[in-house]
Amino acid sequence: AERLSPRILVIGSSEEYGYALDDELPITETSPLRPLSPYAVSKVAQDLMGYQYWKSYGLPIVRARGFNHEGPRRGEVFVTSNFARQIAEIEAGLREPVVYVGNLAARRDYSDVRDIVRGYWLLLERGEPGEVYNLCSGRSWAIREILDFFLRHATVSGITVKEDPSRLRPSDVPNLLGDASKIRKALGWEPEIPFEQTLLDTLEYWRRRIKAMGPQGPVIVGCSGGEAG
Repeated sequence: AERLSPRILVIGSSEEYGYALDDELPITETSPLRPLSPYAVSKVAQDLMGYQYWKSYGLPIVRARGFNHEGPRRGEVFVTSNFARQIAEIEAGLREPVVYVGNLAARRDYSDVRDIVRGYWLLLERGEPGEVYNLCSGRSWAIREILDFFLRHATVSGITVKEDPSRLRPSDVPNLLGDASKIRKALGWEPEIPFEQTLLDTLEYWRRRIKAMGPQGPVIVGCSGGEAG
């Protein structure tokens, strides 16, 4: 029987880098790993296990560290989708004109999920086993900038913003700004979809979904903002 030799992609996270100092930005694949959450620690372990199985057993394992990526159908516990849903519910008259937020000062390097998945596929096809690659845009957005973008594109005015303490994290990474030059040089990958388009697509997704739910659609007020939301 023919022996299969599948290639393996271990998908990690920019959260593995955790607390990066200002003079360490942008973050490269050789930057220190200082995870600040149980999720981040689990991703570091997964990443290093992938390396160990390549080094010890020669398995064709490629590792990726995807920075934040967003798009339509994103779970509402994540900050961009959560903001978009709140705006869509306000526009539909399903909640008071207040957007609840967490830490607006945190900065993240955002890309469109469709670009990130394209990068993952390229790594599966042509990534170098044993290597790790950042996937990111090279620009960081403050959460406040994302909120302001949604407020500018809302169809109603007079929306206010209130901090929700339940959305604040015990320790939050202040800035995750990545350097994707390694995968760009190796495979020619870089993001193609402007993040502004990603945000508009996410907002339109929630507008359609809220409309489809009808006037009795659920009103979510206290859910977690996730991802620094």
